[in-house]
Amino acid sequence: MSTHHLNPMPENLEPTRATLHQYANVIGVVPRVHAEAREKWWHVSLNVTERGLETDVMALPDGGTLNLRLDLRSHELVVEKNGEATKRIPLDAGRTGTEMGDAVLAAVAEHGLRGAFPREKFESDEARQYDRAVAEGFFENLTAIHEVLAIHRSRLGDSVGPLQLWPHGFDLAFEWFGTRVEEYEEDGDRHRLPAQCNFGFYPGGRPYLYANPWPFEADLLLAVDLPSGADWHIEGWEGSMLNYDEVAGDAAAADRILDYLGAVHEVAAPTLLV
Repeated sequence: MSTHHLNPMPENLEPTRATLHQYANVIGVVPRVHAEAREKWWHVSLNVTERGLETDVMALPDGGTLNLRLDLRSHELVVEKNGEATKRIPLDAGRTGTEMGDAVLAAVAEHGLRGAFPREKFESDEARQYDRAVAEGFFENLTAIHEVLAIHRSRLGDSVGPLQLWPHGFDLAFEWFGTRVEEYEEDGDRHRLPAQCNFGFYPGGRPYLYANPWPFEADLLLAVDLPSGADWHIEGWEGSMLNYDEVAGDAAAADRILDYLGAVHEVAAPTLLV
């Protein structure tokens, strides 16, 4: 079970969360260009570690390695070569996304990592707000949620992807893959994807956990009642959600989250298998 208590989110979380989202997009462009490619773009996502949010390790032209971290203990964006910090940039200096991006890309260029980085993913002239106490409270909760999602993931066997935080959406998630394969069309091209259920946590606005089967068999799924506090969701996107404030502060919060995730998987899995 989680070793961290799932506390209510800090007051006035959104400005700090939005800054972390912006800066996550900054560090995310570097592995997008330089990390060893993995399927489903897993190499562009970030890992939740004991210190913060970190990129995959990337090989350097000189034979060393480099990674970047939003360090939520020291409140710095850290560039590391071979495990040693070579650049530390405060997270609470009000830097815009563009300013932070310029500083990071200059720092990695010093180590030989250059390229056509997709700057549109982070460029913004809006000054960023960052509260250290809020960031620490948020990270404590994110770490606890990561532990709970990891427990659920461990119960689903081998047909799962990694548990990661995606810079573009700033959600913490992983996929369970079924054996059913679906075709869909995008931009005139036909694609084939395995059926799946995505399990995760989104911290923006009113934070919530989610469990979203794809394809979404509405006739079957909507007829099933979910555990207390959780609901099916069909407006804008199809899936299910459990608002974090429904369980935050409850001594049984981790169990309630696991019950919810397990209930969705139990009813959805048969629809995602052949």
